[in-house]
Amino acid sequence: MAKNSSRRATRADVAREAGTSVAVVSYVINNGPRPVAEATRLRVLEAVKKTGYRPNSVARALASGTSKTYGLVVPNISNAFIASFAHALQQEASRSGMVMLLGDAGDSRKRELELINNLLSQQVDGLFYNSVDRHPYIDVIQASGTPLVMLDRVDPALNVNILRVDEREAAYQVTAHLLSHGYQQVGIICGPLEMFNTQDRLSGWRQALADFDVKEHAEWIFPTTYTRDGGYQAAKKMLQAGNIPRALFATNETQAIGCIRALAEHGITVPEQVALVCFNGTDQSAFHVPSLTTVRQPVEEMAKKAIEMLSAREGEVQLSEFAHQLQIGESCGCAFRACAAGK
Repeated sequence: MAKNSSRRATRADVAREAGTSVAVVSYVINNGPRPVAEATRLRVLEAVKKTGYRPNSVARALASGTSKTYGLVVPNISNAFIASFAHALQQEASRSGMVMLLGDAGDSRKRELELINNLLSQQVDGLFYNSVDRHPYIDVIQASGTPLVMLDRVDPALNVNILRVDEREAAYQVTAHLLSHGYQQVGIICGPLEMFNTQDRLSGWRQALADFDVKEHAEWIFPTTYTRDGGYQAAKKMLQAGNIPRALFATNETQAIGCIRALAEHGITVPEQVALVCFNGTDQSAFHVPSLTTVRQPVEEMAKKAIEMLSAREGEVQLSEFAHQLQIGESCGCAFRACAAGK
């Protein structure tokens, strides 16, 4: 039987090619429940190859109760931190014998809902979910009975597994490190003000300023998108105003990179003229010039825990919070100040 490109091959096609029953084909493909003679098994496998048959994963999921797949929905995979976390989750899922299906919402709330419904229709065994904004579609997922782990801040009263870092404390620590150098003029490039993580990072920045007795200036708060272009445009706006702070906290790595580019175009160097720290650094932070002082999340450890939470279908929901890690680079001025002190 020649492979028919006009339609999808079925088990009946495989059975005809192998000279067996459809039931025997099913036993070979599913490795049971009944044994099959080795010669017959090899004949069926050859027929599978010849016909181009591929098992229907949805049908198999309905029959077995498991699809061996997880779904991951993220706001935008171009974000370096999100990409690094997605990679860690995929690696950990693979070690557990699972396949990860990625849904990139492209910062669109409408697209996010479409992705969730699509993944649920494919009978995924669980979902990891980082929402575009502060209104995640948790009710849709819970109505399906699909296990869920939220990868960002949501109300614990929603009765859902949550994996997170204390972003307020992390923002406080990295800002406090910046302020420990004695800077008195400190601004912030943050995310959209309506987002929970923006509010947490702003709160940490404000608390650090208060604890170091540094005045907050409203004109040095620059809300923007969590992108390189967002950081670039925020810095351009700051430069056009002509009142430049001595130090900046960029609330993610990509914003920091965009900011440094805008400053460089105006001949302003980091950290000599504007010191800078950021949040959610990745491996890229150490290879940037200057290297970035940043707060990093333990993505490998978090990915392992996330898989464990999704696998534990029974029992109470979990809130798992991880400690952040401060990574010292050149952008905050540590090396520059040490060099200046040695002169």
